[in-house]
Amino acid sequence: MNKRLVSTAVLAALAWHSTSHAQDQQQQQHMGPRPMDEPGQKQYFLPEGFITATGRPEPISRLVGTVQVIHQDRIAKSTARSVTELLNENAVGFMSEWTPGQTSINIRGASTEGQGRDFKGQVLVLINGHRAGTSNVSKLSTADVERIEIVRGPSSVIYGSQNMGGVINIILKTGLTAPGNFAQGDAGSWGLWEAKVASGGLYKGFDWYVGGAASTRDNYAIGGGATELNTGWTRYGGTGAFGYQIDQDSRIEGTIRTDGIYNAGFRGSSANLFAFDTRYNYSFDLSYLAKTRDGQGNFFVQAYFVTDVDDLNNPSPLSALNAPASRTTTDHNRRQLDVLGLRFQPRYKFFTGNELLVGIDLERSWLRSDRYRAGGSAVTQVSPQDNNQTDSSFAFYLEDSQSFLDDRLIVRGGVRQTWGDSALDWTPYAPTLIPGTNSYNATTYSAGATFAFTDWLSARAGASSGFRAPTATEIGANFTTTPIGTTIFGNPSLVPETSQQWEAGATANWRGGRFDAVVFQNTISNRITPVTVSSTGGRVVQVQVNSPANLIVQGIEFQTQLDVLQTAGWQSDKGLFWNVFGNGYYNFNMTDYGANPLAGTNIATRINKYGMSIGTLFGQAGTEIPWSFQLLGILRGPMWYNTEESLSPVFFPGQNRTVSVYEKGAFWVWNTRAEVEVRKGIKLFAAVNNLFDVNNHPIFIAQDSVPCTALQANQNGACGNSMPGREVIGGFQFRF
Repeated sequence: MNKRLVSTAVLAALAWHSTSHAQDQQQQQHMGPRPMDEPGQKQYFLPEGFITATGRPEPISRLVGTVQVIHQDRIAKSTARSVTELLNENAVGFMSEWTPGQTSINIRGASTEGQGRDFKGQVLVLINGHRAGTSNVSKLSTADVERIEIVRGPSSVIYGSQNMGGVINIILKTGLTAPGNFAQGDAGSWGLWEAKVASGGLYKGFDWYVGGAASTRDNYAIGGGATELNTGWTRYGGTGAFGYQIDQDSRIEGTIRTDGIYNAGFRGSSANLFAFDTRYNYSFDLSYLAKTRDGQGNFFVQAYFVTDVDDLNNPSPLSALNAPASRTTTDHNRRQLDVLGLRFQPRYKFFTGNELLVGIDLERSWLRSDRYRAGGSAVTQVSPQDNNQTDSSFAFYLEDSQSFLDDRLIVRGGVRQTWGDSALDWTPYAPTLIPGTNSYNATTYSAGATFAFTDWLSARAGASSGFRAPTATEIGANFTTTPIGTTIFGNPSLVPETSQQWEAGATANWRGGRFDAVVFQNTISNRITPVTVSSTGGRVVQVQVNSPANLIVQGIEFQTQLDVLQTAGWQSDKGLFWNVFGNGYYNFNMTDYGANPLAGTNIATRINKYGMSIGTLFGQAGTEIPWSFQLLGILRGPMWYNTEESLSPVFFPGQNRTVSVYEKGAFWVWNTRAEVEVRKGIKLFAAVNNLFDVNNHPIFIAQDSVPCTALQANQNGACGNSMPGREVIGGFQFRF
């Protein structure tokens, strides 16, 4: 019998569900359940539990690395439909947002891959603590998300490949965190409609949660009112979670989820009116947590299975970049990644103030792609955009922490050793590929300390490293031919990409407020990149190499939350509240020492020099008719872009596509949201996004405008790209 089918069936039977925050839930059960989507006035000023950085719940004040949490109170008051939009509202990093269905994220100089390939990204995306199977968070909705934890930079040894710029952990709701029943419906501009339902509860040791969501929107209008064709989409998905408290010392729980975006218009760099994508992700996992009766030891094991699909339809029927006979009316590429994994994480407190975590990770994945093309007489069948590959990895790691001086000083350090195999497999229409397996290994570490100077001021400093394993295509000793005719040879001598980081920060807490600031440097080395070795008659031959030139990003980040009335010592007998919050960063050095000399600059591309989100929420709670109003501003700082767009020589003379670098200026977008609870459990809300109707785009240089600044002949039916203009939404929420 097929070994893959056997192994999948075995672990699939185990992997009915899981949540990586099982530990957090068990330790906080005495607090009792709380309502879903708590009102926004709850603020998290004191140190709260955080699990992603160290694999166990710890107060943020004890963590060496910089972390960020997007809590339920922020999610509930957001109109974001995708995780991309939610991260953008909280200034997590640079968001490329090519289309509603595709995003690339850059944190501290490390990026996810533009087409969402999990195996080529440098920022790791998790769902409930396990690999999501994608680095494209645009396909993941915010429905059923309890909170999102972000580790900024490679400051954790709990995770393996792709942890170079950080970790984004999407933690889903359960019956413990979201009891009760919930329904929401809303409608808005451009034919938008959305519906969400959920139910959670507890009964005699059992807890459950079931949720579903669906939404759709037609082509949007840009700033000024013109319609942006081929921008509609449909989303739907669902989540089921269960848990059982076996006894006071052990618990089992799991989660199953499906999520995706369907028939999403993909205009891309050629303003394509004919391209569209369907991208979806589903997973199920099972976790078991136990502790010793004396509380000194804990055991956590998780099994998971993930399937991630990108169904890409990218014809090019009009662009003059191809001769008429080579233009395509159909170019369908389907990519499926299956991931099967198992994690063991026992930990034990050997003596006062000490805790040692030991971990073992096992994972196997299969990538399979196919492709079909049709069109002009010169169109032929070619290999998919991704070669088939099979990967296996095994990792052993440990992390130890020790407290001193009555818990004021925390010293911690960890090391991880990862071994992996990547096999290049037979791929359709790629007869020159020679199947084979190559191995790699990587050692990463983290070390640092935190010190509490007073009850309200603490500081931290640390150093750490991360890596990204080479793919089978990159290390394969034979060649593949890309759609544009470039022959790329693999290199079996490749080593993993690496990052080295140091950071130092401080946190101030006071009654009603919190402010955190950090300065960092992240150095990305051994970057895998193709280098041209010959170019004759338009045929380019390249070979994959580890670049000797580093990319260095140095910057400052901040986070702040403030309850204005509490900080000022004012108490309102009418239930008034006023909160202010913000996140931001400034990269004062972004240097790519391996930049193409033809670019004319060594500034790192596709990274915002600075970015920020600031907001205020005020209203009245505890009255007969509670209400609130929120104003949120999102600043996208300047960004340097080696655009793939074909720009008009009238406005951009001398462009060399993919080499010429242009600066994209900064711009603000402002969103508002108001809600009123007309009866207990029944809320009405309204929102306006892009309040000032700005016509811009996060990445594209040529906006959809008159005159057209793109080269019209090389477009596929339109000219330029712009983000949505002013959007109006209204709806209701019902809790019972």
